[in-house]
Amino acid sequence: MSRILGIDPGSRATGYGVIEATADGTLCYLASGVVRPQQETLAGRLGEIFEGLIQVQREFGADAAAVEQVFMRNNPDAALKLGQARGAALCACFRSGLEVAEYAPRSIKQAVVGSGGAAKEQVQYMVRALLRLPRTPPSDAADALAVALCHAHGLRIRSRLEAAARR
Repeated sequence: MSRILGIDPGSRATGYGVIEATADGTLCYLASGVVRPQQETLAGRLGEIFEGLIQVQREFGADAAAVEQVFMRNNPDAALKLGQARGAALCACFRSGLEVAEYAPRSIKQAVVGSGGAAKEQVQYMVRALLRLPRTPPSDAADALAVALCHAHGLRIRSRLEAAARR
């Protein structure tokens, strides 16, 4: 059994999701939410992201973390801020002693929806369906849960490959 903390970093809203994945492929939702920094300065927001994710780890005790990689569209300034928020998240994982896996947005969507170009609504729908949630989580939390689900999927595949290699 593996407890996975998924993180969707952002300087204004950092989503998190915690799931449990068993060896037989069963997935169990534990928690999700959004760290919403209140500080005006970027440094203050990064500190709040760091502290918020440390608190999530203290509360739920994940074994591993999965973080979405940065992608750049048209705004380099936004990409830099996203990268810094991602750095705060990675530092929180390191401080918590977690092994971190990183996934591109297209890989996450491919693993959860079956299409790397899936819309946010499709990701939210599949997260709700795969984890048997009573309602659709907010977008940032759903994205973080999708990152955790992507990692769980990869763990299951690696486990099967290792078992086949031992035979």
